[in-house]
Amino acid sequence: MQPSAEANQRIARISAHLQPSNLQMEGNSSLRRGDCRVKGGASGFKVARLGAAGGISQPLSMLMKMNPLVSVVHLYDVVNSPGVTADVRGFLGQLQLENALTGMDLVIIPAGISKCCPNAIVNLISNPVNSTIPIAAEVFKKAGTYDPKRLLGVTMFNVVRANTFVAEVLGLDPREVDVPVVGGHSGVTILPLLSQAKAGAGSATLSMVCQIPVKFADACLRGLRGDAGVVECAFVASQVTELPFFASKVQIGCSGAEEVYQLGSLNEYERVGLEKAKKELAAGIQKGVSRIRK
Repeated sequence: MQPSAEANQRIARISAHLQPSNLQMEGNSSLRRGDCRVKGGASGFKVARLGAAGGISQPLSMLMKMNPLVSVVHLYDVVNSPGVTADVRGFLGQLQLENALTGMDLVIIPAGISKCCPNAIVNLISNPVNSTIPIAAEVFKKAGTYDPKRLLGVTMFNVVRANTFVAEVLGLDPREVDVPVVGGHSGVTILPLLSQAKAGAGSATLSMVCQIPVKFADACLRGLRGDAGVVECAFVASQVTELPFFASKVQIGCSGAEEVYQLGSLNEYERVGLEKAKKELAAGIQKGVSRIRK
């Protein structure tokens, strides 16, 4: 399946925004690697939300601030994002991007952070994730700040959908179902492992779509805090298959995705689906890499 024109345009925009003008990020910048925190301060973690002016981003940002692990929220966009209160600040446009990212522990949807805050954990939601994660990885490599454990593509949406559909069939509450979803984040690359579905603590329901990025961010913050047993599906640098990136269950800790779990036993349907997913996913990954290396 060939990527749509809209997907190509999104890739181009995200690629450009991940590599901001040298005016802000080169030698005249006063920000250095040491300024970025790995652990939160006594009062909580600092979170930056980029692309904060969008419709779903506004409730997402509010929910993020309500998280008891969060002390400060920075909201950034190229339009309509000036600040609200002392601990929720808005930043507008390229000239304020560096200030928006100073000292952040977690960044949701990265834009131009390769030199601003290299120690932050990055949650990338911008689609197509199958290509934007490789784009971000290449940008960070160029900046000399790439840490594969700290770059996570958010695929929790796929898990929530799978939990919801299985729960409907079984007559259960979706929050009581846990279906691992592996592969990628579009089309045939999304592979729910129904043979491994089990009762467990689901993440959310489809009616809570704006909360899904917040739920994943909360998992990352709990990992940063040092909580044990924080496991979620995410699209990350991986050796689970021959592909350089793949979505599967990962254990999240103080340094990000600290362990990437193997797929486990698959049935015949899932094995066939895996081969189809890998073929499509390989094309998406290559498209992202080529965008930066060309």
